[in-house]
Amino acid sequence: MQTRQLGNSDLNITPLGVGAWAIGGADWAFAWGAQEDDASIRAIHAALDAGMNWIDTANVYGLGHSEEVVAKALAGRAGKPYVFTKCARVWDENRRIGRSLKADTVRRECEASLRRLKSDVIDLYQIHWPEPEEEVEEGWATLARLKEEGKVRWIGVSNFNVDQMRRAQAITPITSLQPPYSLIRREVEPEILPYCVEQKIGVLAYSPMGSGMLTGAMTRERIANLPEDDWRRRGPQFQEPLLTRNLKLADKLKEIGARHGHNAGEAAIAWVLRNPAVTGAIVGIRSAEQVAGVIGAMEFRLSQDEINEIESFAQNAG
Repeated sequence: MQTRQLGNSDLNITPLGVGAWAIGGADWAFAWGAQEDDASIRAIHAALDAGMNWIDTANVYGLGHSEEVVAKALAGRAGKPYVFTKCARVWDENRRIGRSLKADTVRRECEASLRRLKSDVIDLYQIHWPEPEEEVEEGWATLARLKEEGKVRWIGVSNFNVDQMRRAQAITPITSLQPPYSLIRREVEPEILPYCVEQKIGVLAYSPMGSGMLTGAMTRERIANLPEDDWRRRGPQFQEPLLTRNLKLADKLKEIGARHGHNAGEAAIAWVLRNPAVTGAIVGIRSAEQVAGVIGAMEFRLSQDEINEIESFAQNAG
């Protein structure tokens, strides 16, 4: 299986990794609706059996529940994958989410993640959001100390801009950045991705299928019937004026994927992986069946003519 080195680390990762956001389940601010743990565990097993060798989660996904499910899925398995998680979000007894990068908070959250994951070390520990802004240096310096102490192997950031990455780099090198990147979210292309290439920072692209928008299975009716606690009901990409454009782009990806026996989601992921700055793409899965619908993107590569075709279509799609 093809792998790529992640930034300055010794982690060699497959082009696709398991995204564990949705498996956090319901009853928190950024849920994807209810989720059965058994289905999540089967999905993780299917992804690993298909060749993916890393899982990306976060302490805040399901307010700790996603990490617990990942631990259950990995219990007793030989050849365990790399496990990546994140800090910077905290919550209270009423499940209200807050922000902190204070040293004591980061350290406490790291220990909590290690307990939930039933692990002695985290392969990649990431600052989830650069918030509060004034605590970025304190938080990043704390991650550096956790690495020195052997609690985490490598450290990265998520959702950082170039200025914030420079501030972190002044303290210690960044192994990876995790940004949103897809055909419908391209904000990172002008400055952020070139900076990562220049600094040899690995890139883990999240939501390469636009949080389901580019799978070819999304329709206006399906969006209208999403669960009340599915965050996508409030997402701008799922509402006008962007919705019509996005559905057109999904249809185009479906057309191009079909030429090679692939679906729209696999074409969307292949479009993200075409960028040499991207080390790997995080694919959210909630069932074993969904794994079968994305795994083809491990090897599928778009031709330059197809990339040009998508670019031309995107420019005219509105």
